[in-house]
Amino acid sequence: MFPLRDHNPSECTPYVVYGLMAVNVLAYLLYFGIHSNPRALMQFYQSYAIIPAEITRGEGSASLLTSVFIHGGLMHLGGNMLFLWIFGDNLEDEMGHLPFLAFYLACGIGAGIIHVWVAPYSQVPTIGASGAIAGVMGGYLLLYPKARVDILLILIVFFRVITVPAALMLGLWFGLQFLGGLGANPDEGGVAYWAHAGGFVVGLVLTLPLWLLRGGTSFWTKGQGRPANPRTQYTYSATRIPRLPRKQKKPGYNRSGPWGK
Repeated sequence: MFPLRDHNPSECTPYVVYGLMAVNVLAYLLYFGIHSNPRALMQFYQSYAIIPAEITRGEGSASLLTSVFIHGGLMHLGGNMLFLWIFGDNLEDEMGHLPFLAFYLACGIGAGIIHVWVAPYSQVPTIGASGAIAGVMGGYLLLYPKARVDILLILIVFFRVITVPAALMLGLWFGLQFLGGLGANPDEGGVAYWAHAGGFVVGLVLTLPLWLLRGGTSFWTKGQGRPANPRTQYTYSATRIPRLPRKQKKPGYNRSGPWGK
């Protein structure tokens, strides 16, 4: 299950989303050259990745922030940036640019703290923006559960793009992270499931005051199944964006061509 896009246009240019994507890509390029040097890469992780045992001892707390901008490979980076691009623009539109930036960073730090709490003595470095982006997904679920999301469904050799409600896609994603956390040992490395699930919950909780301010459950009923944006008073169409009327023909302008067709 791989999201491709959502049918939920935003009214503003998501400068913060674009900026975060650029910073993540730039950060990856800056240390890309040391991936072939295991010793240098481990020293880099020791400085900037979350190491729960160190934070438990009161050291390296800055890594709760720096780790949010570090990725282990192109697939890790690309997947996170895709999720941010799909779900981040609507939250930035609803919250405003600077509040959304603060929200994103708070989700990333909160996800890191939850990971440390679950595995306080782990020596395994933890990196990635997944916790912060999980928070964006949690906020999106609360605000836009009825928005439609196109996902790529892959079943062995069967590929198909289907459209599902955001509540179904995001709820299933959270459930998989929760179940993965129950079945994994965070001290052994691998996917930081509890950071994902924790970031999701942090994002949902931080979005709750905004959701209540917008009217709570009544916010979901606006815009024919898709929420309206109260800041811009623009109601999203549930099917398609209407085309602008065609321009009027100028006097003496003949579009039929020299052959009258």
